[in-house]
Parts: sequence; structure tokens; C-alpha cells
Amino acid sequence: MAIKPEEISALIKEQIKNYETKLDTSETGTVIKVGDGIALVHGLDQSMSGELLVFPNDLYGMVQNLEQSHVGVILLGNTKLIKEGDIVKRTGRILEVPVGEELIGRVVNSLGQPLDGNGQVNAKKARQVERKASGVMARKSVHQPLQTGIKSIDALVPIGRGQRELIIGDRQTGKTTIAVDTILNQKGQNCICIYVAIGQKESTVVGIVETLRKYGALDYSVVVSASSSQPAPLLYLAPYAGVTMAEEFMYSGKDVLIIYDDLTKHANSYRELSLLLHRPPGREAYPGDVFYLHSRLLERAAKLNDELGGGSITALPIIETQAGDISAYIPTNVISITDGQIFLQSNLFYSGVRPAINAGLSVSRVGGSAQIKAIKKVSGTLRLNLASYNELAAFSQFGSDLDPITKAKLNRGQKTIEVLKQDLHETISVEKQTCILYALTNGYLDDVKVEDVRKFEKALYNYLDKDELGQAIINEIKNTKQLPEKEKFSQLLEEFKNQFIS
Repeated sequence: MAIKPEEISALIKEQIKNYETKLDTSETGTVIKVGDGIALVHGLDQSMSGELLVFPNDLYGMVQNLEQSHVGVILLGNTKLIKEGDIVKRTGRILEVPVGEELIGRVVNSLGQPLDGNGQVNAKKARQVERKASGVMARKSVHQPLQTGIKSIDALVPIGRGQRELIIGDRQTGKTTIAVDTILNQKGQNCICIYVAIGQKESTVVGIVETLRKYGALDYSVVVSASSSQPAPLLYLAPYAGVTMAEEFMYSGKDVLIIYDDLTKHANSYRELSLLLHRPPGREAYPGDVFYLHSRLLERAAKLNDELGGGSITALPIIETQAGDISAYIPTNVISITDGQIFLQSNLFYSGVRPAINAGLSVSRVGGSAQIKAIKKVSGTLRLNLASYNELAAFSQFGSDLDPITKAKLNRGQKTIEVLKQDLHETISVEKQTCILYALTNGYLDDVKVEDVRKFEKALYNYLDKDELGQAIINEIKNTKQLPEKEKFSQLLEEFKNQFIS
């Protein structure tokens, strides 16, 4: 078929008319120094704080320091892949992590990349890691309880949804156990859990994941792991990545529990990065903004108002103390940011009181308004009873003759300590907690031997499950959140006690 010359010329004219010159420019820089997870890059004058940069071998970095002659970058991967003279490109994007339902049941690193060998996380959305916390007008006061299933916490230091409650104590005193048990107790409570492991051994994280899987808790949990073998930048980013994932659920109207285990190692990783980036060292060589490091993280925990969906993030940060020094630098910083603390004491732990919660130094500033009325009523005198018992126990060892009132107080104190003991991963519903605490505070345990208190408690729970009146009382507490009539309770406990003694 012959093509006419005028057709060719018309086609060329059309192409010339639509021709546009597009020049693709990208700002690049050069690595001038690299090592220990840090790179200094020259030539990126327009880069932003927190911006992602691309290094050779598809390794990413995040801008931390903006200086006159160069930018300080933290490397999110193996430093050995980078050398001086390498070309670095800007992306124009602030660091993001994948978020959404696809992460539930997965173990990921600080960048949201999978660590569990179950394939890619096909998340449809991503959120920026650094963002401002919700303002005062977007929030609502804490009013719903977050039940931990641990008697001494739910009774003495209750936690509300949207609260920040610090778990603090020496190493090996059961801090992680309290956090894991709280996750286990969220089964069927319509709460998504995020566990952030910062600087933990990989074997420890594997053990926690297996525990969650064994009890069916991984079905509503996400594990973010930055183990001790990973570079400091990934340890620094882990809690921010975790709370970013939590915010996606919170803004969808869901309740989230997030655990940071632990922020002492987080502060140490930030100190390491800051010193390498030549930021001025302050007290204990921490940089001056170490308070802001944790405040901007923990402020993102909130209870949103109804217009924004009413979702919440409850944060349980963990801090490790040295020789029980609760007044050290990082502990006092985090105590001043949070709404209370659960203080675990090593001498209580070693004497067999587990969880080893010191009732005198543990406090919940806003949790009381979220506590259900039933347990609030029965636990009202617990703290006072424990305080007077500890005081009397110290004096009674010096004297043999004690008056009946002192003997009764010592007896009640010993029973209280026994009742507040709890086994590993053995969470108890708030209704059953109310029943055993009612029995304790109303004298039903006074004539039970101290060594039989735990048997009495277990037998009572079994009785409540099988007895018709027991089930009626449990259902009444569950539905009304109130304490049932005294006559009903007395009848139930009298019948049970007669059966237990016989």
C-alpha cells in the first residue's frame, strides 16, 4: 500500500507540535565518612530532616543531622556495604512503614520487613514514622478499663484504655512477664496488641513469639523486633515503627495495646547514634534531647474522642533500673511522661512474691476512673492493709507478745500477700478477682491457714464455674459492673467454705 508524502508530513508536524522537553534531575551527594551505622554525606544541601536517602546496593539511610558542609545519616542496614566516595541519591520521601490488618500475626523488623519466613507483608498502606501526637481537642478522658488479668495490677494500679503506664524494675524481676500476660488476657477483649522488642536477644524474642502462638495470642498481635545483633539505627527506629502501626488501628476506631521492651536500651542506642553524629553529650553522655526522644513517642498514646472513632492506644513502656534506683536519669524522665508506674522489687521477687509489685511505690494516676465499680469497692482497703502489715511485720520481729488486734492485722496482711501472688501466664477474669478479694476483705480467709490460701482460691474459681449461684454472680458483675447484694455473696461464700473445710 502506497503512503502519500502529505500523510508523512502531517504526522511529523503533529509529533513536533506535541513534543515536550523533560529533563530528569536528581540531587546526589558523596559519602565522605562511614562507620558504626553512620554516614556523613556531602552535597545534599536541599535534603530534609528524616528524609530517606538511597545508597549503593539498595541500602537506605535516614537524615538525622543537617550541618553546613554535610548531612549526618543513620544507615538502615549493613554499614559494610558502603564506602567513602559512594554516590547517594535523595528520594524526597520521609521514612514510612507499612501499616494495616496485613501485619497482624506477623513478626517484622523496624522497617516493616518480615522476619518470620512467612512471605512478604502485602500491606496496602504506609504511614510516616515521625508525626505529631493527637492534640487535646482530639482526645477523650480515659474511662474504659484495660484488664491485665493480674490481680495486683487490676486491683491496686488499674490501667485504662488510652493510658501510659510504666513497668519499672531491675533485670530478671518479671517485667516482660507482666507485659506478655497482659497480651494473653486481651483474647476476646477486642484489642490489638503490638510487642516491640528493643535490644533483646533473638532467642528471647523467639520464646515470646512461641508463647503468644501457644496461647492463641498471635492471632491479634504484631511483633516488631530490633534485636541486640542489629545496628543501633534499627533499635532507635523500632518503637516509632510500632506506634505508627498502632495509630493506623487507632484511627480506624480500634483499641490497641503497645509494649516497648525496653526503653532503657532505646535510650542507649540513641546515645550511641548521637555521640557518633558528634552531638554534644550531657548528663551520663546522653544528648540534651533524650527527654523529647521518649515524650514524643509516649504522647502518641491516646483515647480519641467519638468524632474521630473513639479508638485508643494504651502504652506499657518498660524501663530497667540498676539496684532498684527508681530516681536515676532515664527512669525519672519516663516516670514524668507516663500516667503512673508499676514498680517491681527484686527482694520481693526472690522471696517468692510474684508478681513482685511494690504497692507503696506503684501508682496509677488515671486508671482509677476506668476501674469497674465492683473491684474498686473490694480493693479499696488493700493498699492500706499492705502498708500497715509491712510496718507491723518490721516491728513484730522484735517482740514476742502481741495484742489480738496486731495479730489480726498481721494475719490479714499475710493472707493479702498470698492472694495477690499469681503463677506465670495464669490470667484471671476481673469477675473472679472480685470474688476472691471480697472473700479476703470480708474475713472469709481469716481462719484459713496461710499455706492453704492458694488452694482455697483455686477451689473457689472451680466452684464459681460449676455452681448455679456462682455463675449468676459472675454474670451479674460482668453485665452491671457492680458488686452484687451482700446476702448473695455471703450465701455463696458460706456454702463454698463449708464444702472446702469438709
